[in-house]
Amino acid sequence: MPIVAAGAGAGTPRVRCRPAPWPLDHPVRLELDRLLPPDDLARQIDAACDRLDLTALYQRYGGTGTDPWPPDLLLRAVLYETQRGRPRPAEWHRDATESGPVRWLLRGCTPARSAWYAFRDRLGPALDELGRQVLVLAQQGGLTSACRAALDGTLAAANASRHRLLNAERLRQRAAQLAAATAADAQGQEPAAVPGWMARTPSGRQAQQGRLERAQARLDERQARNRGKRASKRQAPEKLVVSVSDPEAALGRDKQGVYRPLYNVQVLDDLDSPFILAYAVFAQPNDAGTLGPLLERAQQAVGHGVQTLLADTAYAGGADLATAQAAGVTVYAPLPQQGEGPFLPKSAFAWEAAAQTYVCPQGHRLTCEGATAQKRSGTEPVVLHRYRCPPAHCMACPLGGRCTKNPAAGRSISRSEHEEFIEALRARMQTAEAKALYRQRRQTVELVNADWKAHRRLERFSGRGLARARCQVGLTVLAHNLVTLLAQEAKARANKAPP
Repeated sequence: MPIVAAGAGAGTPRVRCRPAPWPLDHPVRLELDRLLPPDDLARQIDAACDRLDLTALYQRYGGTGTDPWPPDLLLRAVLYETQRGRPRPAEWHRDATESGPVRWLLRGCTPARSAWYAFRDRLGPALDELGRQVLVLAQQGGLTSACRAALDGTLAAANASRHRLLNAERLRQRAAQLAAATAADAQGQEPAAVPGWMARTPSGRQAQQGRLERAQARLDERQARNRGKRASKRQAPEKLVVSVSDPEAALGRDKQGVYRPLYNVQVLDDLDSPFILAYAVFAQPNDAGTLGPLLERAQQAVGHGVQTLLADTAYAGGADLATAQAAGVTVYAPLPQQGEGPFLPKSAFAWEAAAQTYVCPQGHRLTCEGATAQKRSGTEPVVLHRYRCPPAHCMACPLGGRCTKNPAAGRSISRSEHEEFIEALRARMQTAEAKALYRQRRQTVELVNADWKAHRRLERFSGRGLARARCQVGLTVLAHNLVTLLAQEAKARANKAPP
């Protein structure tokens, strides 16, 4: 007889679920319980999930159609599998009948393979709320203040072939061939030609047409963004390609230098505990512009902003530092190394904040010539103020040959609108305290990314699309934080116990 799902909070729609085949005292479950070690991961996940309010998950069910399997039991099994490095619904389906711990968690539930895939898609939007609850419990228990964090990003391959990327012309040709085939299908006729890439059935060709339309829309976005870049960074239109199997995925080179569809995973790791404070997944091959959204997610997850942030050189740009400053975050990150050139570097010129100008090594003030908005690697403009030393000084200067190629034109220097944040970071990173603090970064977030790729199989996503990529990372973070919560609570109790 169907039952109403337990664990839902007040105001949650009543969800009718199938009853678990095994009650808690079922002989098979008791036998599995006897074989399960006291400290087994399945027991940890089961105990941790009892601490969660699953309202956000139950709200994903409409209460219509066939009664679902109990979502709280499926969640336990999925978190257990994710922590063991088995992120694929096909693996969950197999382990539901072959793995003793999974069977113990499911209490005899045997969802169909399609049900596991459907549950993954239904679970994704609820993960932020579930993850927030874990961090609230950690803060209430005094396990972390969630004020200091280390940030790192990594690229993970999308679930798409790197050998079947199409440019605009090839995409147009396939769309024309597929349109002719679907027109023949509508008239009940066999298509005149069915290439090797085309589906063999009318329903398959109809689904393929939808994927081609999404790929065309994604390619149009990339073409528009490419046209918005400055000429030196712009690619030839015929060089822009898209993955038909996962159009949302970005295209770039991974850590091994392989050009392929991929996603960018950003992780914010707590500096004072093993908890992960926030995560984000972006469909872009670089870290530009990812800091702001990640700080907002951390604010939502822990209830307040991060105060101290350790990052790498990719986040030491002026725009990112300005974003951090607006959020009240102090960033520690190494600045890019300045190459040795034939002329005096910009650092040889002193900036006078009161006069808003530069002073050259010989004591001459530069004159501001105005400001221009220039595009860098992306489409977002950066305001640059240009300063120039009067040519009369440069021509008579003993350093003229070492300072500029053309003393008759005068030495010029550009200053970004965010230059003050870069200078403050440079001064901050030269202190002994900053160097000691920054050494903690490689002991925290860099280990997290290495663990995920080595033990959680996050080197390649199991699902296609940005939403499923975010779901896989969200499950990995939730499983990690739940196990960490129990471990840290046990550690705290042991420290308080009398000798």
